[in-house]
Amino acid sequence: MRLKMQGFLVLLAVALVASACGFKKYVWFISIGYGAAVAAIGVALLVMFGARSSAPVVVQALLFVAYGCRLAGYLSYRELRSRSYNQKMKGEVKGNDSVTLGVRFAIWASAALLYACQTSPVLFRMAAGGRADAFLAAGLLVSVFGLAFETTADIQKNAAKRRNPRRFVDTGLFRIVRCPNYLGEMLFWTGVFVSGIGVYAGIAQWAAALVGYLGIVYVMFGGARRLEIRQNRSYGKDPAYQRYVRTTPIMLPFVPLYSVEKHKWLVA
Repeated sequence: MRLKMQGFLVLLAVALVASACGFKKYVWFISIGYGAAVAAIGVALLVMFGARSSAPVVVQALLFVAYGCRLAGYLSYRELRSRSYNQKMKGEVKGNDSVTLGVRFAIWASAALLYACQTSPVLFRMAAGGRADAFLAAGLLVSVFGLAFETTADIQKNAAKRRNPRRFVDTGLFRIVRCPNYLGEMLFWTGVFVSGIGVYAGIAQWAAALVGYLGIVYVMFGGARRLEIRQNRSYGKDPAYQRYVRTTPIMLPFVPLYSVEKHKWLVA
């Protein structure tokens, strides 16, 4: 138990360092810093426990590295090179000057804690000896699928926006749900949570894993709400868009949830 607690504190420290880029621009705590933190945690897990873990657990830690590097790289490119994205986000996000240093520290600490909780299932398995079982195999498959799904959605969205920057995206995976990239992310972390079910020991470990999993699901639905508000503002008068939002679920396939705009508790 002591080893796992020490390991969790290491993950928290790594997440704090990796996400500190948010002090330059506070939204980076939960965007670029998020990807950087997950990648850095993957490296830390491999350094601490990789030599005594089974191959599937090592692969899972490597997935953190791949996931985090892809996300941080994609978001960095969008922030630093995409003029259309930055123009669109003007007025949507508060400037650093309007967010006090105390609030920035609070965002930094709470975000880093969430990242440590999200990745804790892999820590708990590695600290328990790194053995493989059916939960790990199932979780790993779901995570790989989720990462591929999210990556494909981002590629399809970028390609569609290059073809027609003024039109909403309703092709490819966007025919299934309106936020397939968020769905892919939830699938990735669903796999991570499932992978640890066979080794969670005690209330503290279950609590950490659940806080991480439910926390990222909440964040994804909050992101879907913000996106829906922006898209309604941009395309709300387009009859084709109105048909699209009436017939395509916002997040979960085959679940008739078409709007979360009115759910103000999704403030993430």
